Amino acid sequence: MTKTDGRVLALDLGTSSARALVLSATDASPIPGALARHKISPAYGNDGSATLDLHEYAEGLLGCLDELQQNGHLDGIGAIVLSSQWHSIVALDNNGAARTPVITWADTRAVDLDLGTSFDEHAFHARTGAWLHRLYWTRRIPWLLSTSPAEQFAGLPDLVLERLTGERVTSVSVASGTGTLDLATGSYDEEALEIAGVTADRLPPIVPTGWTGTLSTEYARRWPGLVGVPVHPPTGDGAASNVGTGGYDAGTAAVTVGTSAAVRVVHPIEDAPELPWELWRYRVDDKRAVTGMAFSAAGNLHAWLTGVLRLESDEPAGVEIGASKAVAIPFMAGTRPPAVVPSGSGVYFGLSFDDDPADLLAAALQGASLEIDRGLRLLDSLFDRQLDVVLGGGGIDASQWWRRCLTATFARPTTVCAEPEVGARGAAAVALGLSPDPGGAHLTPVADEVARVADLRRRYEALRELAVQASTI
Repeated sequence: MTKTDGRVLALDLGTSSARALVLSATDASPIPGALARHKISPAYGNDGSATLDLHEYAEGLLGCLDELQQNGHLDGIGAIVLSSQWHSIVALDNNGAARTPVITWADTRAVDLDLGTSFDEHAFHARTGAWLHRLYWTRRIPWLLSTSPAEQFAGLPDLVLERLTGERVTSVSVASGTGTLDLATGSYDEEALEIAGVTADRLPPIVPTGWTGTLSTEYARRWPGLVGVPVHPPTGDGAASNVGTGGYDAGTAAVTVGTSAAVRVVHPIEDAPELPWELWRYRVDDKRAVTGMAFSAAGNLHAWLTGVLRLESDEPAGVEIGASKAVAIPFMAGTRPPAVVPSGSGVYFGLSFDDDPADLLAAALQGASLEIDRGLRLLDSLFDRQLDVVLGGGGIDASQWWRRCLTATFARPTTVCAEPEVGARGAAAVALGLSPDPGGAHLTPVADEVARVADLRRRYEALRELAVQASTI
């Protein structure tokens, strides 16, 4: 990894927005005012589709760079880095032209696989960090092959990188999110490729973390200040968010809340602890892995409820942590693997005429906090210690009440990352070898709140089991 004397241009390829921002090269902190954003509106269909228009996405991102240039922010750039959503896929023809839109992680279309009794999914999961779930290319590619004569496959970050540099390659981090990577070797897994029905030459080549490209001639003319600036391979958003939040060692769990949420630990890939069935594992870079659990309802749940309930405030004003009589099981968007609860399975228990909108919001945020706590406790056990916790992401930044609720639910102190753009910051840190400090407030759990949440936990877990059972009926 090579440090740069210039500033860093970070491209953040999210599901709800594409952003370009300029960061300091010393600590990856954002330069004030040097941010451009293009709103993304995924297309959802009754068939389970959740897609992005590739051309519109790329043009929106390029427009962000134009905006930064117009405002004089592309001068003095020494590196270009990318953070991207994991799990996306696009089917391509033999000339590399897209035959499909971008299939996102939220898309539920895939094929069922019957691999017979000889297939050992636990061994497969231990090797790849993934399951045979629709989230991954092992089930996406067979479905795409059954619907269109695709010749090649790539993810959104691979195609954005190709658009900028003319080279279609991928990183070990992005490749790990496809579910087709052997985590130990950093190469495509032969069994995963066989299941997907493709050979490695139909997927983007995996380049080492130290690889760099440069802008193609077309974009060098468009942004003269970026001529010759090295473009680093993309980092998966989960890995980038952990590092950007300050959770980049095996003693710290990062809890990030954006559209969805996750709790993760970054650790060396060498001598990594045996992976439990309930957790996934991807790669950060050539030497580090990230192990964790993800949750489909988080910032999206908060935004939906504040709109539906017509709350004037984003906070459940007047509701004490752990005191809500109603219990919400936040399965509105289903669960991530290996659980199989479908979307549309959210439940409220114990509603009464005494409840007001703030009570309902508090119950939902508390339920999401208890879900995240399940993952944190698994990671505590895996790493044989009570992990330090750092909180980050837009959802954390937006709600003081939720920060306190998470701290009480975890029953341990937390540190709040002061920087909301954790994905871009982490991508810069991975590419340039930086170790950003969270730099935010330290929260101490309040004893009364911890006790109320502990009492609520038993009721929540019993009701959660009922919700899981009902989702299969």
